[in-house]
Amino acid sequence: MIALVVAAAAVLLLVDVVRVRVGRSAAAWRTSLAHELATRPLDDVWVRIGAIVVALLGLWLIVLALTPGLRRRLPLKTSDTDVRAVLDRGAATLFLRDAALRVPGVSRATIHLGRRRLAARADVRFRDPDEVRADVSSALREQLDRLALARPPHRISVRARPSRK
Repeated sequence: MIALVVAAAAVLLLVDVVRVRVGRSAAAWRTSLAHELATRPLDDVWVRIGAIVVALLGLWLIVLALTPGLRRRLPLKTSDTDVRAVLDRGAATLFLRDAALRVPGVSRATIHLGRRRLAARADVRFRDPDEVRADVSSALREQLDRLALARPPHRISVRARPSRK
């Protein structure tokens, strides 16, 4: 919601700047604001209050930019709307890697779990790599169903290659 308000204000300002650039006069709100800012002294109460508000808003934006957020957590499906459950992304990656390692012929597996994509690479010790790729893909899909993620990855890509000795 806040982003939409900020975007709308930016669009209004941009439209007004474009109007001035093509030779028309600036909007009345912009000329009155420029006049008020030019004529008020810096020790005016309203100028100080505006400066404090802008400084606090900037400080809040810096704090928000430096906080880690919830990108490392994956929301889970729940039947109750009041209950929220999350799973750590690293734990989900370990579950998926273990599922890939249970496939016969896989000697090593690496998993990268993004927001929309799951990328897996499996080293094949024996068996045909195409068969192993299909088995790893189905094992990963089954494990994703067991994890019950609210937004499971849309794309699953599996690369299987013969392991080097």
